[in-house]
Amino acid sequence: MEYKLFRDILNKQIFESSKRDLLEKIAKYPERYIGLFRPTKPKAKLFQNLLQSNEIRFGDALEILFQKYFALLGFDNLPKRIGTGKEYLDLDQLFKDEKYIYFIEQKVRDDHDSTKKRGQFANFEKKIIALIHEYDESKLKCFMYFIDPSLTKNKNYYTNSIRCGVPSAGRNHYHYD
Repeated sequence: MEYKLFRDILNKQIFESSKRDLLEKIAKYPERYIGLFRPTKPKAKLFQNLLQSNEIRFGDALEILFQKYFALLGFDNLPKRIGTGKEYLDLDQLFKDEKYIYFIEQKVRDDHDSTKKRGQFANFEKKIIALIHEYDESKLKCFMYFIDPSLTKNKNYYTNSIRCGVPSAGRNHYHYD
């Protein structure tokens, strides 16, 4: 992947509208930044909001970068929204080659608290079940992938949960990295 494309995706996703979006939030929900029961000073809350938003946008940018990278490697990207009726699920990565369909639940870090990790896993399992209804299960390869290798706080939880709860597509083709 060319550096310019990489840079442009990061800049667009993270910085292009972050300040505008913050100003819109301040105008629409001023009580989030000031108030009697807000121990954080407004300026600190603004920084916190902007930094947290940039963290989320960074993860979104990495999803786009990986999607483009898989395409450069020759994989065919598939629609990342699955489901029917009222419930749709958004997938981080879904692509195929001649033999398999690959689903990746992609996260930047594995540093979630206990409630968040359970929700993350339940969401992963729900997506696998939806994929099994949509595609041939024998062709599915499902992964939970954490980009930052220095944070593996919940590795044992996710690995044990895969063994116990995920349908065979996830259990047989699971990779924690």
